Amino acid sequence: MKIVSACLAGVHCRYDCKAQTRPEIEEMVGKGEAIPVCPEQLGGLSTPRPPAERIGEQVLTNKGVDVTDQYKKGAEEAFQIAKLCGASEALLKSKSPMCGSGKIYDGTFTGSLKEGDGVFAELLKKNGIKVSPVD
Repeated sequence: MKIVSACLAGVHCRYDCKAQTRPEIEEMVGKGEAIPVCPEQLGGLSTPRPPAERIGEQVLTNKGVDVTDQYKKGAEEAFQIAKLCGASEALLKSKSPMCGSGKIYDGTFTGSLKEGDGVFAELLKKNGIKVSPVD
């Protein structure tokens, strides 16, 4: 079983109320091969919401509001879902402060990237779940 970013499965849950639909991921969900999750929503954040980027251990919006606690809570809740369904792999939206893997936005809100993982991706990796970024 796989966990996937819900926005990749066609759910309009991104910060800007859009989806980043990937037909192959939609198909996996439809066949029962993957479970879609949106950790930001699971953490209590609204949709739409201000854009946020990870700076060290903190996640801040473009207005400087600290949403770290919501990101941590959402990552934990999504991880619980991953454990419940026996997920061994996650296909997550690249560059995101929650789901990004390997490279994430650098906290300047300029579109620049840095090495690193989003909060959820980091938690999954620490617990032995393979994370694959999806552009």
